[in-house]
Formats: sequence, structure tokens, C-alpha cells
Amino acid sequence: MSTLIKHALAVAIAAALPLLAGAADIPKPWLDPALGAGQRATLALKEMTQEEKLQWVYGYFGADFAPRKTIKIAAALPSSAGYIPGVPRLGLPALFETDAGLGVASQASANPRERTSLPSGLATAATWNPALAYQGGAMIGLEARASGFNVMLAGGVNLMRDPRNGRNFEYAGEDPLLSGVMVGQAVKGIQSNHLISTVKHYALNNQETGRNELDARIGNVAARTSDLLAMQLVIEQGDPGSVMCAYNRVNGPYACENAWLLNEVLKQDWGFKGYVMSDWGAVHSTVASANNGLDQQSGSEFDKSPYFAGALEEAVKTGAVPQARLDNMVYRILFAMFDKGVVDHPVKPDGAIDFAAHGLISRTDAEEGMVLLKNANQTLPLRKDVKTIAVIGGHADKGVLSGGGSSQVYPIGGSAVKGLLPATWPGPVVYHPSAPVTEIGKLAPGAKIVFDSGADPAKAAQLAATADAVIVFGTHWIGEANDAADLSLPDKQDALIDAVASANPRTVVVLETGGPVLMPWLDKSAAVLQAWYPGTRGGEAIARVLFGDVNPSGHLPATFPASLAQLPRPVLDGDPAKPQMQFKVDYHEGAAVGYKWFDLKKHTPLFPFGHGLSYTQFAYSGLAGEYKNGQLHVRFKVANTGKVAGKDVAQLYVAPVSARWEAPKRLAGWDKVDLQPGESRDVTLSVEPRMLAVLDGPSKTWRIARGKYKLILAQDAAGTGESSIMVDLPARTLDLHGKALPSNVKR
Repeated sequence: MSTLIKHALAVAIAAALPLLAGAADIPKPWLDPALGAGQRATLALKEMTQEEKLQWVYGYFGADFAPRKTIKIAAALPSSAGYIPGVPRLGLPALFETDAGLGVASQASANPRERTSLPSGLATAATWNPALAYQGGAMIGLEARASGFNVMLAGGVNLMRDPRNGRNFEYAGEDPLLSGVMVGQAVKGIQSNHLISTVKHYALNNQETGRNELDARIGNVAARTSDLLAMQLVIEQGDPGSVMCAYNRVNGPYACENAWLLNEVLKQDWGFKGYVMSDWGAVHSTVASANNGLDQQSGSEFDKSPYFAGALEEAVKTGAVPQARLDNMVYRILFAMFDKGVVDHPVKPDGAIDFAAHGLISRTDAEEGMVLLKNANQTLPLRKDVKTIAVIGGHADKGVLSGGGSSQVYPIGGSAVKGLLPATWPGPVVYHPSAPVTEIGKLAPGAKIVFDSGADPAKAAQLAATADAVIVFGTHWIGEANDAADLSLPDKQDALIDAVASANPRTVVVLETGGPVLMPWLDKSAAVLQAWYPGTRGGEAIARVLFGDVNPSGHLPATFPASLAQLPRPVLDGDPAKPQMQFKVDYHEGAAVGYKWFDLKKHTPLFPFGHGLSYTQFAYSGLAGEYKNGQLHVRFKVANTGKVAGKDVAQLYVAPVSARWEAPKRLAGWDKVDLQPGESRDVTLSVEPRMLAVLDGPSKTWRIARGKYKLILAQDAAGTGESSIMVDLPARTLDLHGKALPSNVKR
């Protein structure tokens, strides 16, 4: 009997006999919650048959449209990401997997789940508010649990090496510290619901073009101090149960059979105790994958072969894959299940969801993540007694845009805009039914509001010329497996905005995009609000920011380039028309990602990393630094010198005077401070030690060089509002987790 059939029978038994767990009269000490997760996993593993062990390492897709669908898995939740059958006789539940970091997603279906969507990951990162990231994670984790899922394929933390990457909207920007902290807190929030969260995509999955074929080339130290550092910080702060290996190759081997990535860096150097699952379709071998660190083949129908089914069973029999390795694969899965509470807190579908409360969490996230990029002559906030308002473009009369692909969360009632292309993967294009026009009307009840689709720029310009206030929406849809061709707004929207802004100099531009875009009309517009993909109640959030009910406090988590020529790779590697081609991507910028690259090359961006305006003003004073007990502490005062309450993101950058880094400076910390007019507050930051150090590859230690360092307190990476001082730091050697090594340890 083939392993696939054995698996299918096991699934059928698990579904048909749910009481079997209590029927077997055997002691189950591994179900004692008083024991540690490792001990429980060891005890459960000893009771398993070989067939049951093999069952844990092989995952099925939960929907019906996989390219190699061989078995209908009735026990899987409909339109879900994946399913791994449990072992009822041992009291071990099945794993039910759902995408993704923005909410409970559904795979393409006639009847998708309708759930609350957070704003894009970039929007959450733009809040620079870890507490909000945790709250959003806790909310979507709760909806996942209520929907019957105990594994959530979140959160994404690939750095923005290229602003054209189709999945940038799922991630958290270009800086490893900001990304690591924000996604780490989101993961922590998800797992507060006794779920397993999966950090992805490990690693260097920085573009979608040729993602299954490309070979990401980068030095080990450069990788460890950029993309891998972001992943490491997420694991340290969020303690995820699982890590998902990526599609691409890294310095030769595929990520899911890359011994350096999986065995050396992740499991040995970082001490990760959970399990590695593959991305759907990212497995290319049996023996190499198993021996080099992959613990579970996920969505096996997407792979060319069921590598971890009969082939793995045979490989273990012949010794090509040691029995001890299979046992470790299963142990790691069980450890995560016990450690995160999956076993002790079984999920049940059809749980109650408070959509009103969850919508408010999404709205708050969207409001705090919107970035006011420009505000000439205090055009914003709009007056609520304005007489006429022209709203143009972006389907703003219907809803707000979301990103495409596996992270798509379907709104209650379905998409507000029908018939858009692409209608199939990575579509459909979905608009959440939170119409800015409707919400603007609620906040300006006396105004005459006229909407124009923008299909005819001349007609839209005529309307704009007669209005007291003009709001034009620009949209840019991107999604998984679909990099942007360039950074221009599609469908001639740049020409539309130019025409409207030329007709009325008070034009406000609202951008719903998955990342940075070029703005050839910037000088003509009065104000620009970056709204990202704003989620379930995005229209409401946009209106509240435009009218000043909310003072914008978002700051860019990524640099907006002035042109493609400023990028490390002005032309995207690979050919979207030939995704099957093998090619290399040379990440020659190394760890100098984003603002670090711009600093290094002395490029002036359109908008710098960290940029964000407010309806009030802030000032800094009293900057001081003290190095004590191996930790750099920085103190300063933030004052609201304006007339309205607001939140400031005080950003601390560090620049070495003599030490050589990958770039002139690094983000070393920040704090978000909420202040009333005239109020000031003392702030103390403890700098992450690794932000002061250089990684020594051979010894795998971080080393802080003795000497002077410049501390820069500013409102963005360009130094807006800058205050700076010099500090002296002693030489220091740290381990890979940033902990000081004893002085008697020689490395």
C-alpha cells in the first residue's frame, strides 16, 4: 500500500472517528500541560508508529485547484492553505493552516471566507508602533482560531531590496531592526491565541519574477546583517513555532534544501526549536531536503513529486535519511504544537467573531500607518464646512484597494468593485467596501460632493477647477507572483493627477499602493497622503485623516526613490515572460539596503526612509548618551510645539567615526510619543547592541569597535529635525544574539 493511500486512510479515520482519541485506553503523559514542551514531544514521539511519523511531515493543500491534486482531503477546511492529519489515538490534533499576515485569507473559491483585513504589512510597519502590531496580530489570530485554524502562515519579513517586488505590501519595509521588531510583535500577537505562527519567506525571496528559479547571490556576512538579521529578530521577539523556507535558491542550493540556511544558521546558530515547513511548491528533493533541514513538505500537490511521502519512507529504510533525522523532524513539529498550546487548546470552526470591534482595530492601524508625504500651505486637514468637494478616481465611490495573492482577505459582502482584471491568480482584484466618498460625506455633511471616475482627464480637470477641495485617488495593484513593471501609476493615472492638479492647486492626492511609486506630478499637488492598502475600514480611516479627526503619524518604512536609476538594479533581473529561465540575482549592495544604499551612493530620494509629516510640530532637546553595563542608553526630550495633539516618531541613527560599516549610518532605535499641544516628555532608549557592531564571519561574533560614534536624533533618515552628539564606546564582543561574551572567552 502506497504512503499516499495510507495518508488518505489516516485522514478519513481522523475525520470519521473524532472520539477515537479517548477510546484508546493507554496512558498519555504527553497530554499533561505541567510538563515542558520538549518532554511532551519526546514522550509522544516514542509512542508513534513509523507510519504516524511519516504522516506528520507531509502536508496537503486545503483547496481544490492545486496543479497536482491527487487526493480529495475531506477533512481539510474548505479553501484553506493546508492540512496535516493528526493522530487521534494519541490525542494529537490535525494541523489546519491558513494564510496570512493580513487576516484569515481564502484560496480562490466561489464561497470564500469573509473576514477582517488589516491594512498591508507596510502600513502596519509605517505606524512604528509595536503595540499596534501586536494588537493586529492578536486580532487576526483570534479570527483564525474562530475559523478553525491552528496554524497561521504569518508574518512576512523579507526586506524591501526592490520597490517593484509584488509582495512588498505583505512585508515590513527595508530596515532589519524596524522589520524585526514590528513583525516579531505581530507574531507574538497571533500566537497569543494558542496558534502556530510561521515566519516567511526564508530567505532572500525579494522579488516575484522568477521566484522559483532565481539564485540569490550574497555574502554570508551581508546576509546575516540584513535579511537574516530581520528574521532573527522576529524569532527572538516573537518565538514563532515555524519558519517557512522560500522558493528561490540562495548561493546555489534551493532555500528548502539549503544546509547553511536551515541547519547552520537557523537551527544551530540561532537555536530555533520549531520546525521548517516549505512554501507551496518549493520542494525539489527528498534526501537533500530532509538531511539539510526541511521538516515538513507543505502543500505537496504544488511540488513535482510527493517527496516526503513514499520516497521519504524508502529513504529512511535505506539509511539515505537517518531514522534519527525523521524523528527530529516530527519532534520539532510536536514541540511547536505543545509549546504554542495547539494541543491543549483545540480549535473549533464557526466561533464567534466581533467584526465591529475587529474593524476598529483595523481602522486604527490604517489611521496610524498613513503617511502625510506633503502638505503645502497647510492644505490638510480639510475644513468640515467646505462647500464643494470633487473626489476623483480610484473607485473611491465604492471602496479601497487590497493586494493580491495568497494573503487576500475577502471582505464581508464581497468585493465592492466587480469585473476587474486579473480575475484569476494572483487575482481577483478586491476592493474592501469602505467607500471614501461615503465617509467624506459623513464628516462634511454640508458639502456638495461630486465623484468622477477619472476616465476622462479633461472632464475631471474641469470638475476640479470648480471645487473648493479636490481629492484625487491614485491606485497601484500588485500581488504575489506579479512584480510591478515599474514604479509609475498604471492606466495613465499620472496624467490624470497632473491634469487635475494643474486645474486646481489645492489638489490632495491619496495613494493606495503596495509600495513606493514615482510622482511626476508632485510639484503641482498641494498635499499627498500615502494610504497603502488600508484594509477593512480604510475608507473611513482616510476620511478621518483628511479632515483632522486623526492627526497623521505614520512614517515611511521604506525609501521612495526619485527614479529607477537610483536602485541597485535599475532593471529587474529575470523575464516575466519566461519565468522558467534560470538566472542569478547579484545582491552586490550586500547589507546596504534601502536608505543605507542611498546614503552610500549619496542619492537624494523622492522621500527618505522615516519621513512623515504631522498637523503639528515637534522639537528635540537634551540629547545625551551613556554606555553602562554593556548597554548604550540614550536620553532626550520631545516637545509638541504646535497647536494640536499629535504623535511623533523620534528616530535614533548611529554613525561610526572610524569603524567601517556597510553604510554611513544605521537605525538604532525609536520611540513613538503621543503629546498634547505644549506638552513635552523625557524619552530613554536602550540601543540594540548589534546595531553598533560588525559581524565577524569566521568567529560568528558581533564586534563593537572602540572609538567615537555619532548619535543622530531625527524625524527621518535624511536628518530632518536633527540633533546629534558624539559618544565613546569601548571594544566589545557579542554572540549572535547580541549578548556579551565573557572576557575569558577567546573567539
